[in-house]
Amino acid sequence: MARLTWHGHSCFTLVTDTGGRILIDPWLDDNPVADIRSSDIKELDLILVSHGHHDHFADAIKLAKSTGATLVSTFEIVSFAQSKGVQSAHPLHIGGGYRFPLGYVKMTPALHGGQVAGDEEGVYTTQAGGWWLDLGGKRVYHAGDTALLLEMQLLRGKVDVALLPIGDNFTMGPEDAAQAVELIQPRVVIPMHYNTFDVIKQDPEAFARLVGDRAEVVILKPGESYEF
Repeated sequence: MARLTWHGHSCFTLVTDTGGRILIDPWLDDNPVADIRSSDIKELDLILVSHGHHDHFADAIKLAKSTGATLVSTFEIVSFAQSKGVQSAHPLHIGGGYRFPLGYVKMTPALHGGQVAGDEEGVYTTQAGGWWLDLGGKRVYHAGDTALLLEMQLLRGKVDVALLPIGDNFTMGPEDAAQAVELIQPRVVIPMHYNTFDVIKQDPEAFARLVGDRAEVVILKPGESYEF
């Protein structure tokens, strides 16, 4: 069984059927709702960063260094991480994918800002993205921070578990995220990027009601897992 564990906001650990470990959008040490800190993570294979904002990238460089995991993100973010001493990294960009030993990882479109936290000179500004992973036939979509996009319909029939932001203000809200479910038609959807701050406060149960019978909605608390 593969296992997804939510650490609050948009950060997930994904453990594959074969025991591989993937961390997505690591923001732990100053995340007010996170269940763990970066020092609690000892083993990782891949670190996926959807975009460079602090609340998705803050702990990526230190974890890449401490665990030896391969940091995967856009060319610009990978270049910035390498300039800070990260040894193992793999650049991708929107629409591109690569087959790692753990499975196939593809970067999907997202509509959001591209600033890279820590880049004081603004050299590495980039595009935001999301992730589509095929891990031995188990397919996961992490949308990153995004508005509702018609391009999401291209994932229809290709997603078992969708991780969608519902916070509004910076990303889709519950109504748009429910429309995203209609476009994608995943088997399961897990809401994320909400209730970290007052400005993105949402009721996930209300989102579940909007989704209705279009997908199973699994609502996690930080530290809880979903197996599939």
